Amino acid sequence: MSQKARRGIHVDQSDLLCKKGCGYYGNASWKGYCSKCWREEYQHSRQKQIQEDRELAERLQKEEEAALRGAQSQPSLAHFSKFEEKKSNVTTRKVIAVKKFFSPSSHASTKKGSPEARTPSPSVTRKVSVDTDRASREFVEFLKKLPKHGAEIYKQSKSFAESMAGKEIMGADELTECVQDFYQNLSDRLLFTFKWSAEVVEQVMDQVEKYIMTRLYKYTFCPETTDDEKRDLAIQARIRALHWVTVQMLCVPVDEAIPTVSENVDHAITEIIKVDSRRVPRDKLACITRCSKRIFRAIKLTKQEPASADDFLPALIYVVLKAHPPRLHSNIQYITRFCNPSRLMTGEDGYYFTNLCCAVTFIEKLDAQSLNLSSAEFERYMSGQVSQVDPRSSPGPSLDLLAVLGARQEQVLQGAQKLERDLIDWQDGVEREVKRMLQKYPLVVHPAVFAIDSDNTDSDLLPPPLQPQVFTH
Repeated sequence: MSQKARRGIHVDQSDLLCKKGCGYYGNASWKGYCSKCWREEYQHSRQKQIQEDRELAERLQKEEEAALRGAQSQPSLAHFSKFEEKKSNVTTRKVIAVKKFFSPSSHASTKKGSPEARTPSPSVTRKVSVDTDRASREFVEFLKKLPKHGAEIYKQSKSFAESMAGKEIMGADELTECVQDFYQNLSDRLLFTFKWSAEVVEQVMDQVEKYIMTRLYKYTFCPETTDDEKRDLAIQARIRALHWVTVQMLCVPVDEAIPTVSENVDHAITEIIKVDSRRVPRDKLACITRCSKRIFRAIKLTKQEPASADDFLPALIYVVLKAHPPRLHSNIQYITRFCNPSRLMTGEDGYYFTNLCCAVTFIEKLDAQSLNLSSAEFERYMSGQVSQVDPRSSPGPSLDLLAVLGARQEQVLQGAQKLERDLIDWQDGVEREVKRMLQKYPLVVHPAVFAIDSDNTDSDLLPPPLQPQVFTH
């Protein structure tokens, strides 16, 4: 496979790393930074903006005092109205300045429906309550196994979750900052104050994340102050429009005609769909990791050699297109915002998640060059003028194969109908045989036999003799 053939979907491994050069994995949601560098940049920009806002406030106060002095000496309603308009504009800019610095996800927007429309149904509420209770019990059982400080960790985690439950009106960036600050402060306390090992701290933080995010899921997943829902719909429409893309177009080294390869692809599709059903960021990330490992296995079975990173990304794009996972953007953002940052910065979880973010970006920008098509062909496919790929150049079903499948389906249908008739005949035969045997051998109830003492027998107290009875059917 030539470099030219895959030039549209090739990414260097260095592109996956933080652009600040710290060695950790970056993320498109963090503008190419890793979690640590992103927070440093965000906090620096926020402090800078706070300083600018303070200077603006001081200048406003001075202008207001000057305007008031001028109004006292020579009243001028026009001048004062202009001053009030300027003050209002600056104040408005001051409120939204920090949110506009990096991410569009933090822009305050109009709510996406009435409160009634956002109110969960009773069944959903019960399920959330059950999940929360289960997470609490599991968290308590885990903390009991710790040698000490379990009660303190539980108290801090519970207090934080309760305080965050009433802050759903906060922007996504503010929610993220609160959760990540809690992770960082608790982790530092376990490492440097309690002197616990990094392995134990990682286990504790996984359980803390599970407990907190299960309780806060309905507040933090797809917040109303973001455009996550809009982006979800756009990606879904994009994936539907690309339903015709084949493995050949993406140069994916996967042969689904091999049963074991097809099985692994199906498992990968299942895992990427499961992401939306999980509530904990770590569990969602685990589904992505299992999906990616299935893809690597499918490539290895096809090529009979270990898969490379250049093979993996096109295959991941293909799986995402086939799976059409629900709320893909919201799930990626939820993991990005609220997962334990160490999992996204290093290790296989971070690597696979970064590749998924790249795959979604490629899907949004997929063009004719990426698929080795001419612009005219690409437009025909996207407009629906070509409903399916030419069977001569793709693994799609041919007419002969469809005829064979139709004949098989007819055979299966005939077999099912014959089996149904046989079952009815068998039931009728059993009933006839039972009736015949009952007529031939009727049931007879024999009289009960009593042990009688001949020396102490009172004939008046004895029951009358029972007569044989014959039961017929």
